[in-house]
Formats: sequence, C-alpha cells, structure tokens
Amino acid sequence: MAVAKLKKGEGRTLKAGGLWVYDNEIAEVQGDFADGDLIAVEDFDGYPMGTGFINRHSKIRIRMMTRTPDLAVDEEFLRKRLQNAWEYRKKTVDTSCCRLIFGEADFFPGLVVDKFSDILVVESLALGIDRMKGTILRLLTEILAEDGVNIRGVFERSDAKVREQEGMERTKGFLSAPFDPIVEITENGVKYQVDVENGQKTGFFLDQKYNRLAIQKLCRGAKVLDCFTHTGSFALNAGMGGASSVLGVDASELGVRQAEKNAELNGLSDVVKFRCADVFELLPELEEEGEQFDVIILDPPAFAKSQNSVKNAVKGYREINRRAMRLVRDGGFLATCSCSHFMTYELFTKTIHQAAQNVHRRLRQVEFRTQAPDHPILWAAEESYYLKFYIFQVCREY
Repeated sequence: MAVAKLKKGEGRTLKAGGLWVYDNEIAEVQGDFADGDLIAVEDFDGYPMGTGFINRHSKIRIRMMTRTPDLAVDEEFLRKRLQNAWEYRKKTVDTSCCRLIFGEADFFPGLVVDKFSDILVVESLALGIDRMKGTILRLLTEILAEDGVNIRGVFERSDAKVREQEGMERTKGFLSAPFDPIVEITENGVKYQVDVENGQKTGFFLDQKYNRLAIQKLCRGAKVLDCFTHTGSFALNAGMGGASSVLGVDASELGVRQAEKNAELNGLSDVVKFRCADVFELLPELEEEGEQFDVIILDPPAFAKSQNSVKNAVKGYREINRRAMRLVRDGGFLATCSCSHFMTYELFTKTIHQAAQNVHRRLRQVEFRTQAPDHPILWAAEESYYLKFYIFQVCREY
C-alpha cells in the first residue's frame, strides 16, 4: 500500500477528528497507486494516521476510511459499518423513509443513500467510494432484508456538478431492474409523490422531517404562507395541522405541479394552494397589498454554496426575513432556516437579529432545531452540520 506523508505541522483537521486531508498538507506519496486507491496516511515523523482514498483530481486529496492502522477495508469491515448505520436509524428515526448513509458522518466519505419506502436512491460524490458502491449497496440490501425490509429497486442520482471536481462524470439511472420513478411515501402522516429521477437532489429533502412536524401545532386555524415550498412539504404539514388557508410559493413550475398533486393526494386541495413566483418579488407585492399571515415559513435553497458567496447570501437571508417579519401578524410565528454549511449558526443568528431590528420587531424564540437525526452531525466534521432552523413569535415594538 502506498503511503502519504504529511508536512510537518499539517493535518490539523485530521488530528482534531476530521476525515479530510487537503492537497497542500501532503509532503509526498511513496509507492505506486492510482486515483481512487486506498493508501496509508502518516504524520511527518512516520506516526500512522489511518487509511483513506486518494484522488489527485480533488483539493480534498485523501478521504479517510479508518483511523486504525493496518485494518483491512474489506466486506466484513463494510458490513459492520453499514450495520451500525442501520441500527442507529432504527433507534433515532422513523425508518419508513430516511437517510441510511450520510457521508462522512456515517464514515462513508462522499456517499449518500436515501430510503423512500422500498426504494433506495444513492448519490456518490467521491471516486474511491464510487468504486465500492456496488458492494456497499449489495451489503446494505442484505442487512435490511435480515430485518424484513425488502428493497425492490435502486436508483442512482450521482448527477451533482461536484462530481466533476473529483474528475468523475455526472450520471444517473437505474442500478436495478427499472421501476416507476414516482414513489409514494408517507412522512408525519402526510403523503407525497417523490420523483427520484427528476426531483432535486435524491428527490425529497428528508432532513426537515421533524421540523415540518414541529410547525403543525402552530397552524391550527392559521393563515399560512410557505415560501420556497419545493414540492409542498411545509405547506402540507400546515394543512394537516388544521390551517384555515395555506399559500405555498416556489419559482419552479415543476415543483408547484408536484406540490399540487401532493395536496390532492392528501385531500387538502381546498385549503392548500400553490403559486409559481419568485419569493423575492412576491413578498414586497404582498406587503403592498396589505396581506398579513399568522404563520410564515422560509425554507430557501442554500444561498451560500461556497465561502466566497457568504456576503451576498447574508443580504438574501436578511431581505427575506425582513420582508416576512413585516407580513406576520403581531403575535404570529415565523419559521426560518438556512441549509448552507457556510452560513454558520452564529452568522445566521446575527443576520436574523439584524432583520428584526431593521423592521422594529421583537423575536421570542420558540425553539431552535437542526437536521433530523438520520443526518447526524459528526463533531470535528464541520461539513456535516448545515441546517439551522428557528421558530419565533414575532411581536411589534410598542
């Protein structure tokens, strides 16, 4: 096995518990290897640091698989790690639909596997793990079958642009016998049609599962506005919670059509309506019309997709939160979130506070939440903590 030696004083993230070694931290690689191979990692003085996948196409040059020197990364190793991931989900979440593998947080760098009823959707974003995905999926389906959970199909959604940064082609398609890619699921008592082939990411955002449930109790008898509704998940939870009326807004016509189908599927079409519009344009229009809502939900896409975009992202988050606070009735509720890792908890909190000051509103925090437990936050792996979710009561200053 080839060996990567770190520069003296480098590998700080790795030594703190992280799983990545960057290209500028490596002094040399001794021995023969190909991109995607497992190689040993040693500190500058020869101290063994573990084993990881190397890829010279990526700034993240090595993604660690194990910290234990000389431990074979074979089928027995993979099965044990997969079994641990499944046992964890059984204890922490409703497993009818959940994320089974969450990349580095489950010690499978670059790999995501979502379970939608009896369908698996896989996203592979790193070269080394991509070569193992067939074995991993076979072992995973065997482990599920041992618990009476039979998987009828697997679809790959490795079509994210980040694959190109790893020197890999973007790809999607069936990894099993073909099946209808529109899969019906139930979450929090709400039914959805999930398009695993053409929906965003793997088809449905499972990370907000319990945050969606948390807003149900606020919506009884309420007039609700759900911004960036995607396929209607927060809007439908508001409807299930007994809202008097719900308006869901999204810029995607495909998303709105799917949301309308989901409303019909749940018998909520009379209460939950959808509009295709740009939220940044619609909020000022609603304000001019004198509209007021009892509950507003802001679930935008990641405005900050890199460190360089954080400054503009702050402006975006501040603007939509400022507008939303003006549209909430005195004593009403605002649920607001950020799904960007680069928008830290501290920065997001500061931005919301600034928005409230700008429009002279007082915020009473109901609760702060983060991603569902099937998206575990691995301490020292900062990239695994990305979702920040607040619920506030919005009060006017008297």
